[in-house]
Amino acid sequence: MRVSVLVPAALLSLLPLACGDSNPPPQDPSQQNQYGNPGQYPPGQYPPGGNTAGQYPPGQYPPGQYPTATNTVPPAQTAPPAGTTPAATGGQATPMAPAAAMGADLILTGLAQQEAPGAQAEGTAFAGQFQQGQVLEQPINLQPGKCYTIVGASLGGVTELDIMIQGQIPPMPPSTLAQDQGTGPTATLGGKAAGCWKYPLPLAAPAKIVLRVTGGAGIAAAKVYMK
Repeated sequence: MRVSVLVPAALLSLLPLACGDSNPPPQDPSQQNQYGNPGQYPPGQYPPGGNTAGQYPPGQYPPGQYPTATNTVPPAQTAPPAGTTPAATGGQATPMAPAAAMGADLILTGLAQQEAPGAQAEGTAFAGQFQQGQVLEQPINLQPGKCYTIVGASLGGVTELDIMIQGQIPPMPPSTLAQDQGTGPTATLGGKAAGCWKYPLPLAAPAKIVLRVTGGAGIAAAKVYMK
């Protein structure tokens, strides 16, 4: 009985040596950061190189080092002064239906009586809604020996209306055969002062009447007369 009691006692005395101490040894104070946890520094003292990720709380930077602000707001657009006309846009005007264009016939007929007495209308009026710089084209078949007058008028804010006759014989590029010389919201090519414009070639040829608004914007219409 005495031996069985002594053996367990001997084994118990060896357990601390086999398992070791469960408590870790205290750290050397010389190896610890004197300010607490690693990566922390006293106020106003930071490692060289500025604020790298994780060194300072979000939104805080060392003295004299701040992020550069970037203005991402687009510049404000300044509207043109009231009453001004937009800059020339070019391109084609919006054509109006023939029935709507006939509403300009009264004005055009009155102009034709003054500028082309005795001439006959060649087709119907054509009209469009214009922005400054836009054009409207109307095909025409020029006849040899005929004399042409084209009258144009406008409504709305149009301040300058121009009329041209352009011809094109393939493969040649388009060329301007005649152009009005007046100014203002009405235009006449081959009017009374200069006389009607006579087509000089002995053969018929396709051409086009070009109505252009070079000042202002609004509705403009034109009509061809021939004799």
